[in-house]
Amino acid sequence: MAKENKEVLYGLYNDESELLHAVHEAQSAHLEILDVYSPFPVHGLDHALHLSESRLHISGFIFGAIGTLTAFLFMTWVFTRDWPIIFGGKPYFSAPAFIPITFELTVLFSAIGMVVTFYTVCGMAPGITNPTLDDRITDDKFCIAFDTTGVSGDAVDKLKNFFNHTGASEVNVKTI
Repeated sequence: MAKENKEVLYGLYNDESELLHAVHEAQSAHLEILDVYSPFPVHGLDHALHLSESRLHISGFIFGAIGTLTAFLFMTWVFTRDWPIIFGGKPYFSAPAFIPITFELTVLFSAIGMVVTFYTVCGMAPGITNPTLDDRITDDKFCIAFDTTGVSGDAVDKLKNFFNHTGASEVNVKTI
């Protein structure tokens, strides 16, 4: 199944304050923003775009709990069934001795699980190439993009006027 090509109209901004101002104006004008790109996190941008909080911390907790259970159950099995060492009054099941390894596996599973989850959700798995609108977005430019696929010429002119009004340094069209 082939991907459908999108025609994207985007404007480049030189400063994050100009970008935030433009996003607020786009929201007040009820314009549907496809995406906003920036070379670094911009404080207040997620609130301006009405984005919900990330749920990545939930997956971190779940992977951490799996790591804790894996460590604790494995050490329980090893020290009580597979290779029990009973000497000198040592308890048969010594949970305090399990704490360091349990902590380490909790952190390991949580970290690896969150990285894999993040890359999967963002579509950045190995072998996948995502199209970029402009190479300068990752360096020093800020961008607001609108999907103009199948949109009339008047609506495109309205968006171009929006970019000119909000101080975009460049306005371009790209098919991705």
